[in-house]
Amino acid sequence: MPCARPRIPLRHLRRRAATALVAVAFGATLAGCGDAQQAIGRAHLVNEMASRLDHASELTYTADYQLADGQRATIAQAQDPRRAAYTYPGGKFATTRDSTADCRLEAGGTTCTLTAPPSPSTETTFSLLSAVRERGLVPPTLVVGLLTSASLSPNTVIEQHDTTLAGEHATCISVSGVENSAASQFDACITSGGVLGSFKGLVDGKTLEVSLIRYVASVTDDAFDLPARARVVDQRPKAP
Repeated sequence: MPCARPRIPLRHLRRRAATALVAVAFGATLAGCGDAQQAIGRAHLVNEMASRLDHASELTYTADYQLADGQRATIAQAQDPRRAAYTYPGGKFATTRDSTADCRLEAGGTTCTLTAPPSPSTETTFSLLSAVRERGLVPPTLVVGLLTSASLSPNTVIEQHDTTLAGEHATCISVSGVENSAASQFDACITSGGVLGSFKGLVDGKTLEVSLIRYVASVTDDAFDLPARARVVDQRPKAP
């Protein structure tokens, strides 16, 4: 009996990734049922993870992570207005409706450089996580990209299991054999609410490792404030 044509729900993925996954899935259909089923399974997994991570941008929460060196970092995010902050060892990066603040510990103390806030068309969470990737955190957008690459690689092996991290149920995956990707193998966990629970892998030659150790669905009043006694350098455009 010929294989049934696969139906893949990809509405939550970026258009480029969705198009690529559809092409792979239908290409695999021509090759045989086994390949098609593997492609469908990978595409479904990418879709599920992307949907969870997209939903996380709509949440208010505080998440504490343990980094690879044993130190801790915190992500705080709130809505109406949308604000986000990442406090890491030696600094803080925060976006609010008034400014984007990049605070770093220097020889003479902490200096916070203020620039314009994200525009209404810019996702605050995206701005935050893009800026702090090199400071120890694994951006969810990075995980989505790695999963997409995994789904496109014909030799990818993906194993899935469930666990609990900081009291939150999470779906975990172990990925290996990925070709033409920033990471050939990695482990990642995503909570049911869409928050990154953990990640470990060698990405573009750099080891990244984070693990959720505390999660609350709220933020403190001072979560987005500048560090106390910080020197402020205001580089925001002046009003005419």
